[in-house]
Amino acid sequence: MNQKILLTGITGQVGQELQQTLTTLGEVIGVGRQELDLSQPAEIRRRIAEIKPNIIVNAAAYTAVDKSENEPEMAMAINAQAPTAIAQAAEEIGATLLHISTDYVFNGQNHTPYLETDPTAPLGVYGQSKLLGEAGVQDNCDRHIILRTAWVYGSRGHGNFVKTMLKLGAAKEELRVVADQIGSPTWSYDIAVFITQLLAKSLNDPRIKGIYHFTNSGVASWYDLAVATFAEARQVGFPLKIKRVLPIATDDFPTLTQRPAYSVLSKAKIVATLEDYPPYWRESLRTMLSEWHSISIKDEKKLHKLISNNQQQLSRKQ
Repeated sequence: MNQKILLTGITGQVGQELQQTLTTLGEVIGVGRQELDLSQPAEIRRRIAEIKPNIIVNAAAYTAVDKSENEPEMAMAINAQAPTAIAQAAEEIGATLLHISTDYVFNGQNHTPYLETDPTAPLGVYGQSKLLGEAGVQDNCDRHIILRTAWVYGSRGHGNFVKTMLKLGAAKEELRVVADQIGSPTWSYDIAVFITQLLAKSLNDPRIKGIYHFTNSGVASWYDLAVATFAEARQVGFPLKIKRVLPIATDDFPTLTQRPAYSVLSKAKIVATLEDYPPYWRESLRTMLSEWHSISIKDEKKLHKLISNNQQQLSRKQ
């Protein structure tokens, strides 16, 4: 059956990837802030009732972790109230809802990978708002899937740690990066692929619902990820000035919101469900950087060609 899929958050890292991967399941109707104001629950319900999708994928979120402390109303509106309204609308039309959540629902005090059933204890407003969003989905839509992920990066969408490192590494010779926070760096494309696989399987198996964890395999610190990013970026030709990356403690880099010290999520449940294992984080990082560099070179050549053509046209006019 060809599905009608409503996708929110199309300008984000995962949302942009999902616009491509979800086409294997059917027609994708993507909406961003221009098309759907997620701070207006009544508007959300009206639009969903109008579109009548078979599947809704909510990839939208207020992801400014530190900013959430100063803008709690906006964080709660987008991360808690909007998913609740989406879930209510999905239930009314009998749609399946897949909602993306985060490792920030945990406090990071574990020493083994977090299971889907482990107690939650968010440390800040962002994590609290995402946890309330999960509850809103669970309480209002029977056919729901909540996918928690962590440490997301990619070439699309807004800024992320890898993009920030490349920008800083091109301008500075030395950087200090936190080395005592541990997680699993995760490529946005891999998230989109596994979401699509999970939804495809759920169409024929109603038992596939509830909470699932997904990240790339393996673990690293932010320091490890920075070092790996520079090493892999050099291999494919990114221009870098960086010479030294120094490990520091979280206390040496204070932020408005306390970050979980340990954000490793267990993938046992999703692996057992899909019989597929997530790629190792550094392999995905290497692939992403290689593809991004190739696209950048093509875009640069197109720009040079456009400038050259414009200059030629100006010369002829003169």
